[in-house]
Amino acid sequence: MKIDGNNIRPGMVIEHQGRLWRAIKTQHTQPGKGGAYLQVELKDVRGGTKLNERFRSSEKVERATLEQTDYQFLFSDGDMHTFMHPESYEQISLNTEAIGEANVPFLQDGMNVKIETYEEEPLGVELPQHVTLEIVEADAVVKGQTASSSYKPAMLENGVKIQVPPHIGAGTRVVVDTREVTYVERAKD
Repeated sequence: MKIDGNNIRPGMVIEHQGRLWRAIKTQHTQPGKGGAYLQVELKDVRGGTKLNERFRSSEKVERATLEQTDYQFLFSDGDMHTFMHPESYEQISLNTEAIGEANVPFLQDGMNVKIETYEEEPLGVELPQHVTLEIVEADAVVKGQTASSSYKPAMLENGVKIQVPPHIGAGTRVVVDTREVTYVERAKD
């Protein structure tokens, strides 16, 4: 499907120069002279190379149509991660690069994910937006800090460090945003 060049958003996959590219960052720029354009950082879906391109609103870009299929995470074996289709029980294995290195620590046994495919080729995995994890290590609160604006570092059970409010201690279960890797709230379970 054709879209205007200035409608590209982070996460979109487009066809450009005969290859598939995922938009990583976008920045609208309006120079003093000439027309406005969208500066886009693209990453080759298959090769991993990066490219910076400028797209004007008058340019048309082909947006790749990705199919999203529900799968369930089973297990990891080194660099390979295995998922199962919940109805056909068909299993598929993807490497860490396809999933995204930042996403791998958030994979949990039995987690439901969406695998994006293009012409039957798996390109990536979309995790649920929020996951619940336990804090295993948290710094002590420094006296005199106000609770409204101060956060302290904490280590999650999966080894990822995040910033949490001062009242959160080790052993507390918290909800984490997988896209931003940030604290959302204390878990209600």
